[in-house]
Amino acid sequence: MSEKIRAIKNHDNDNVATLFGTATSGDIVTILDKAGKGFPLTVLQDIPYGHKIALIEIAVGQQITKYGEEIGIATIPIALGEHVHIQNIDSIRGRGDWDKEGAAK
Repeated sequence: MSEKIRAIKNHDNDNVATLFGTATSGDIVTILDKAGKGFPLTVLQDIPYGHKIALIEIAVGQQITKYGEEIGIATIPIALGEHVHIQNIDSIRGRGDWDKEGAAK
């Protein structure tokens, strides 16, 4: 790890944070909340700048929350510190094939 990498958790209910740097597996990222308080988290996979990191263990079908809003659901189990992106979430925003309860039609 050559520099201190930070990520921001935008809302208290978020289960992901956005990286402000590129992280490599094994790096320690400082997760900052909206008040500027931080905690360390070990990265499990390489994660590009601007992508999300899991702040908790996320089960299949569990919602992904960013900015306090549901942005998708997990399609596979996501470990704490894992890269959260299109390989393990399915977006629900703007989809016409989901009803109010989030079930596929």
